[in-house]
Amino acid sequence: MKPFRRLGDASAPDGSVLSLFEHDGDYTIRVNGVELMSTRRHRSEDMLAELACGPVRTRPGAAVLIGGLGLGFTLNAALHLLPTDAHVVVVEIVEAVIDWNRNVQYPLAADALRDPRVELVHGDVADVLRSRAGGFDAILLDVDNGADALTTAANAALYRAEGIRTAVAALRPEGVLAYWSANDDRAFAEALRRAGLTVDVAMVSAHARGGPRHALILGRRP
Repeated sequence: MKPFRRLGDASAPDGSVLSLFEHDGDYTIRVNGVELMSTRRHRSEDMLAELACGPVRTRPGAAVLIGGLGLGFTLNAALHLLPTDAHVVVVEIVEAVIDWNRNVQYPLAADALRDPRVELVHGDVADVLRSRAGGFDAILLDVDNGADALTTAANAALYRAEGIRTAVAALRPEGVLAYWSANDDRAFAEALRRAGLTVDVAMVSAHARGGPRHALILGRRP
């Protein structure tokens, strides 16, 4: 049996420990020992980009915000969909996650991050949302496991009423606000409706051949 190789560790702002592992060609990020994401299972991350970017891909100069770099799958899928004049802002709060993706020895997002359409921000996505009101045609938030924060307790603020209002304010008219969630969250979907959005929820398997189902919660601004 091939061993798991621990390639690096990092601390989230709240002190949680993120670790990058490699096993038989697959890469995994764990938080405090619990698997957070893996290159083996990323269909729901791909679909997040497809569902959020599809409606805006024909807009001239479409501006897209991706909160959470992860292992780069949402970014790669968005770049595949969007035209050459699009602008994609990727925000990642953990510097080591950026470094792991930039490392050309790992088959992650090094090429995507060099794409001229990409602006990479090392920081808190909440700060970017507040500073760029009305700036985005689509906002994709995959900063944690969903409203029930796993990695960083402060992430939960993004899913409360004030955080939702901030995200909605950063949308352009008819913009799309999309959230990745490990589980269906009807209370959160209802909170988005109270913020004036039209909401749909898609349940998508993590792997093309099955596996756990994740919720993609999409709100559209009238």
